[in-house]
Amino acid sequence: MAKKQFKTESKRLLELMINSIYTNSDIFLRELISNASDALDKRYYLSLTGQVSKVSQKDLQIEIIPDIVNRTLTISDTGIGMTQEELEKNLGTIAKSGSAEFREQLEKSPKNIDIIGQFGVGFYSGFIVAKKITVDTLSALGDQAYTWVSSGEDGYTITPSERTTVGTTITLELKEDTEEEKYGKYLEESTIRSLVKKYSDYVRYPIQMDVEKSIPDPTDENKSILTKEKETLNSMIPIWKKNKKKITEEEYNEFYQGKFNDWKEPLKVIHTNVEGNLNYTALLFIPSQAPYNFYNTDYEYGLQLYSKGVFIMDHAKDLLPECYRFINGLVDSDDLNLNISREILQQDRQVRALASSLEKKIHNALEDMLKNEREKYEQFFEIFASTIKYDIYKSFGTSASKLQDLLMYRSSAEGKYVTLKEYTERMPESQKEIYYASGDTVAEIERMPSLAKLRDKNYEVLYFTDKIDEFVISMMQGYEGKNFRSVNKGDLDLDGEEEKKEREEKAKENQDMLGAMKEALGDKVREVRLSSRLKEDPAILVADEGMSIEMEMILSQDPQNRGMIKAVKILELNPDHELFRTLRTIYQKDPDKLKEYANILYDQACLIEGLTIEDPISYARKIAELMIEANH
Repeated sequence: MAKKQFKTESKRLLELMINSIYTNSDIFLRELISNASDALDKRYYLSLTGQVSKVSQKDLQIEIIPDIVNRTLTISDTGIGMTQEELEKNLGTIAKSGSAEFREQLEKSPKNIDIIGQFGVGFYSGFIVAKKITVDTLSALGDQAYTWVSSGEDGYTITPSERTTVGTTITLELKEDTEEEKYGKYLEESTIRSLVKKYSDYVRYPIQMDVEKSIPDPTDENKSILTKEKETLNSMIPIWKKNKKKITEEEYNEFYQGKFNDWKEPLKVIHTNVEGNLNYTALLFIPSQAPYNFYNTDYEYGLQLYSKGVFIMDHAKDLLPECYRFINGLVDSDDLNLNISREILQQDRQVRALASSLEKKIHNALEDMLKNEREKYEQFFEIFASTIKYDIYKSFGTSASKLQDLLMYRSSAEGKYVTLKEYTERMPESQKEIYYASGDTVAEIERMPSLAKLRDKNYEVLYFTDKIDEFVISMMQGYEGKNFRSVNKGDLDLDGEEEKKEREEKAKENQDMLGAMKEALGDKVREVRLSSRLKEDPAILVADEGMSIEMEMILSQDPQNRGMIKAVKILELNPDHELFRTLRTIYQKDPDKLKEYANILYDQACLIEGLTIEDPISYARKIAELMIEANH
């Protein structure tokens, strides 16, 4: 039979298919196996409807035959096969899909059947590795077998074949090896095993291959001989397709550890099956430890994507919001539109709908864990809190409404974790704001002088020990109508009416002294005033409204910001402390001496806050002088 030419558009597409569309040569085997699975689906369905001879499901299979001597790789199936017309139609025009048309017909039928691939598009991926492809096929709907042969862009031939069994055999004559690509590896048993395991492990038909086995020598018990034995390479039934009630915790753990290379068991398993407008199965895991490179910029997150059990792609970021980037897992969906090579998701309505559904499932699972498995949730939060916090900050607070109830902080109430909801529910009626204190550790925060009066009033204080915490609440701008208030910023206004009146009177009485101390400190502080927050300590450095001292220290860690970003500071004095009375005496006797005391108090307050003092040598000398004076 004369050689036939591909249609004009097919010639242009073929070069694109081979050189551009498929970015990974390994997937040719996935495509051919998927097409074989299509053909088996078709034959089995048509046999059930009586349109072709009855066939037993155990007779439906795929076989892979590597031939190192002749440098060929054969993929054979016992599926529906193709007539001459179908060969012309499906293989003569690239992107022509017999499966697509078959599915359109089935949509009219009440009985549905899954069709994985689009024969024609995936088939031509074989030319990535092959210089010549031969297709030998006999259709269950015809009497004559045919052989289709092509070396690529030069066209194809179709001739009658002597084949007598229904099905299709595709033989790839592999290209010669180059420095860039070793095509001969696709004839190696280990490579074929690996590719089937990766891409086609859950195809529901057995994928078989003759493999080399070592068996005892029947003539000599001390020797063994090599023989070939047919082996099924795929497991066929994915764990996520099984009934959840029949899957043990050990099976989930073994699957997770093997699939995602984690030597620890997962902290939480989320297994869900959704049917309706959107159909998918998801098997998700919350790890019990962060990967070693989790916080590196090169860390790749995202879900593994399957379509009807066929592996499509790894790290599908579009299906997972960044706030849940810690999730490992996979999604198997029939409804997603994939591009011509099945490798890249199209940004369409189905993708957005699936991503939204998955986000809700994960969020609900976290809420359930918080409610019913508190200890486990706290363990999760210790490891992955930063991803949730960062999302609130990065979104300028727009994601706060959905994530804020997942936040937890240790607090002054027994040092245990508390959610914002729990905090606000147990606030005294007199408390109007949510108080927090920032520091590197809980122990450091608990020593803060500013906590004393809050404890007296039974006001709970949240402990912010994560550097991002203050940035997060600055974006949240409150919780359930209540503002956040740093215990070291602004005026806490903790005094009652009588205490407030007494403090105002003392401030008036000592206005000149406070002014003299402000003058001595210059622009180091905006104000020197009497404190309503101190109980036992003599003085404290606080920030005015706006940037806190803690935020200044964090931002100043960047050399570009050092010295450029400053919180507006206020030195507060405890009017009930013995030192305050001493300052009054010194001011009355020697106003110049008060200036030295003002600077000493300021430096002490800086040290308490963790700030670096400007002149530590001068500070040390002044302390030494005071110690000497005290002994005279």
